[in-house]
Amino acid sequence: MSRYKTLPILGLVVLLASASSAWAQYIGYVYPAGGQQGSTFPIRLGGQGLLNSSNLVVTGEGVSVRLVDHYRTWNNQEMGTLRQQIADLRKKETTLGDVMTAKMAWFEFPAPIGPQPAATDGPELSEKEVAKKNLIDRIQRVFNEDQRNPAVPSHRELVFAEVTIAPDAKPGRREIRVITKQGQGISNALPFYVGQVPEVARKAMRTCVKPTLGKESQAQVRRTPEEVEMSITVPCTMNGQLAAGWVDRYRFQASKGQRLVITAKAQQLIPYVADGVPGWFQAVLRVYDSGGKELAYNDDFRFHPDPVLYFEVPEDGEYVVTINEALFRGRESFTYRLTVAESPFVTSIFPLGGRVGEPATIEVNGWNLEKTTLAPPPQDAKPGHHLIAATNGNLVSNYVPFALDTLPECLDTESNDEPSNAQKVNLPIIVNGRADHVGDWDVFEVDGKAGEIIVAEVHARRLGSPFDSFVKVTGPDGKIIALNDDHYDAASGFNTDHADSYLMATLPADGKYYICLGDTRRHAGKEYAYRLRISQPQPDFELRLASTKMVMRSKAGTSVKVFAIRKDGYNGPIKLSFKDLPEGFTSGGATLPAGKQEVGLALQTTLEETELPVNLTVIGSATVGDREIVNEAVPAEDRMQAFLWRHLQPAETLPALVILPSYAPPADRVRPEIRDDQRPKGVKRTLTRAQVNTPMGQLERLYQNWFLTDEFANREIAKIEARVIQ
Repeated sequence: MSRYKTLPILGLVVLLASASSAWAQYIGYVYPAGGQQGSTFPIRLGGQGLLNSSNLVVTGEGVSVRLVDHYRTWNNQEMGTLRQQIADLRKKETTLGDVMTAKMAWFEFPAPIGPQPAATDGPELSEKEVAKKNLIDRIQRVFNEDQRNPAVPSHRELVFAEVTIAPDAKPGRREIRVITKQGQGISNALPFYVGQVPEVARKAMRTCVKPTLGKESQAQVRRTPEEVEMSITVPCTMNGQLAAGWVDRYRFQASKGQRLVITAKAQQLIPYVADGVPGWFQAVLRVYDSGGKELAYNDDFRFHPDPVLYFEVPEDGEYVVTINEALFRGRESFTYRLTVAESPFVTSIFPLGGRVGEPATIEVNGWNLEKTTLAPPPQDAKPGHHLIAATNGNLVSNYVPFALDTLPECLDTESNDEPSNAQKVNLPIIVNGRADHVGDWDVFEVDGKAGEIIVAEVHARRLGSPFDSFVKVTGPDGKIIALNDDHYDAASGFNTDHADSYLMATLPADGKYYICLGDTRRHAGKEYAYRLRISQPQPDFELRLASTKMVMRSKAGTSVKVFAIRKDGYNGPIKLSFKDLPEGFTSGGATLPAGKQEVGLALQTTLEETELPVNLTVIGSATVGDREIVNEAVPAEDRMQAFLWRHLQPAETLPALVILPSYAPPADRVRPEIRDDQRPKGVKRTLTRAQVNTPMGQLERLYQNWFLTDEFANREIAKIEARVIQ
């Protein structure tokens, strides 16, 4: 089955899209999208609406981020002023004022990303000469980064920061956001990874040019052969960005018998791309020997778009691993993390889940798993999907999902390929099984009564299994009562291949019935595992929020849309509330009426502002018979894939921020008085005060952002004032 078979969402997400406002504040990429434990390194984020950036936040513990600089989009007039300033600075006689010198002595410039040329010896510069050189360099970087005709305008603004990762920070996925003092206050979240092996990062790519039809080659980013290939020492994680047509090459030494796991994170960094097919960066990996012979290839791992290679080194020598985009597309947001290491990697587990509170014995399959342990979720873990990994004490493997449920469980017992030798089960039950041989059908017999409703639901793809299920319910005469191949699950927002089956059927008479389950492609193996729930309806729901943040003005309020994904026919009311609101926040809660899909949930604050966001939690509760259901709502963004398909992309947190609507950047620079020798003589006065407001405002912005010297700013302001009609 193709991963592109997902149908557009016509229900929930259409409502979500109508409720969501356009992204005024947005980050489209972060580069590099992670770093090694115990390291400090620079990053850059491309986006829009990031004016007055004040901070960055990363989920989890052990990762801190310090804001360094922000490059806004300057208009043509402002860029012209910067050209005049840099020309003025390059004049030998130009000096900097004492105030400017003091500032430039400690001003933090964005650290370059990637290998840099070695420093050359030269004459020692004075403090003023250093400050002057720093200002020239800073303005020149603005020119270097500026793109008047960007391929993606929403990537044009740049934020520079420095990340520090603690040595004991938990490896794996985090999320990063930009915080601002204005606008929407909090950006969307992007994945950010904590790695375990040494890392390198290529030189950061500037914003790509928008191609012109028929002249696409003019927009291509060209580079020298030295920039194409890097030499690395294994183990290593390589961070890079791909432009159109690029192939990145990494050369390394390896010894015979080394068992290298080569993984790429590309789609995992930017899950969905709206303006291209496929709707993500589809990475391709190849391994060559020193003679250029291709030894290994992969363009995805099973149904996951990101490729994984297991490479057992055949001989001592030099090898090259390459990465490219399958269709040779590219731009600055096509970022990747490519890791080559003898690390543990879990390819499958069995069973895929267990019962809450009961001990679990898990069979683990994969690479480099000698002397590793894999611990199941803790005994007090709640129902749901939990991520687990294998570790050898030094390195942690990839994480795989493990499901917990409250229903009784059993194992599939072979052979049960036909109704005549079906496995007898009592409802309700969750069967843990797998396709043991090609064409395997697992058949389960249940006793039913006339009018009874029976549910058969498969969890496989949602738990990382390649099993592509097909389920049917038949009567004792073999007549099919209900069947299903693929069932769309709006709650699995990162899933692009909805191959799990679900059906709900009403039994026509008392008697025996058979639930038959197989793989639609007739594939089999120990990795083709599944969890099959056979039960009467278990009314339940999942909740999604139509936002991944809540921003409100001083002593005001806001609201968020809450959507219910109802399960097994549950159609009753759901009470909604915030859990343990921090001081200064209040909410009266809300009730999602019976039969309805969405409702607004309001939040008020008595605070003037908050320096950093606080994370909130929305919960929903309902009573079904004598059972109370309580579930947390998951923040989500409505994301488009490849012009058409939509996904509710979940976020880890729901941050809330209070901002001052009257906020203005502090004018922490005070210009000295304009001297008489700076005022031009004999200038004809032709401008009104209103006409000079715009250029005066532009000069002030550049001055307050420390791009202009006192001398230059005063001279330019004096020129304008000299033309104003008295």
